[in-house]
Amino acid sequence: MAFPKILLFTAFLLLLSFWVDLCHIPDDEEEEDDEFRIHEGLLENSLTGPSSSSADRRRICFPFRLIHVGIHQKIVILVSILIFLIMMTSAALIWIGMEYNPIDSSLVAKVYIDLFALAVLLLGGALGCYGLVLCLKMRKVRSERASSEMWKVAGLALLSVVCFTPSTFVAVLTDIPVLHHWHGLYINGLYTSLLLMLYYFIGSSVPSAFLLWVMRELPPSAVANIQGPRTITFISDNSAPAAHH
Repeated sequence: MAFPKILLFTAFLLLLSFWVDLCHIPDDEEEEDDEFRIHEGLLENSLTGPSSSSADRRRICFPFRLIHVGIHQKIVILVSILIFLIMMTSAALIWIGMEYNPIDSSLVAKVYIDLFALAVLLLGGALGCYGLVLCLKMRKVRSERASSEMWKVAGLALLSVVCFTPSTFVAVLTDIPVLHHWHGLYINGLYTSLLLMLYYFIGSSVPSAFLLWVMRELPPSAVANIQGPRTITFISDNSAPAAHH
């Protein structure tokens, strides 16, 4: 039962990492400086001598491109692995607590659910804050595409806060959904059914469906031209003085 929630948390945490990257894009002057440094590095590499033969051999042996992972995406991977390890440890303690020993399985499950629910609540708040910052930045762009994308960002941010907040309150303030069989709560009761729907359907299914609906309109990734080595041609003007060649 914990796997879908961990995948949901990882997906929205990855979305938050991309929003953080977008909100902290450098200014135009810094971008021009970075572009100048890249062009300067290309010229230096071309002047120091061709070393494309080894790169071509690696490209033939390994035709798959390496995926660039940013610093924020690495943090997402580490956090997801940490939550997975905590979940496996809690599951082991719950299994051990089923026998006659001092470990209380229901207490271990309750602690795990509460900690994970608080993490989801913090994630919803962070998505709301960075979504607001991103919308304020996108309002400065005068284009129809930017306005449509702004509504998607605002919808994702608002839906994350609205859906994650009641789900967290249900997990923290009640023994639903995982602990109902330990405390004698009837699954067919109206109160329990509404809270279960609020926890699973509103807290997980609705934001996941909206995220998938937004992702279906994402533009295709830019495909790099890796068919062969590129040639840079230097043209020298002989009519100019030698110092200006």
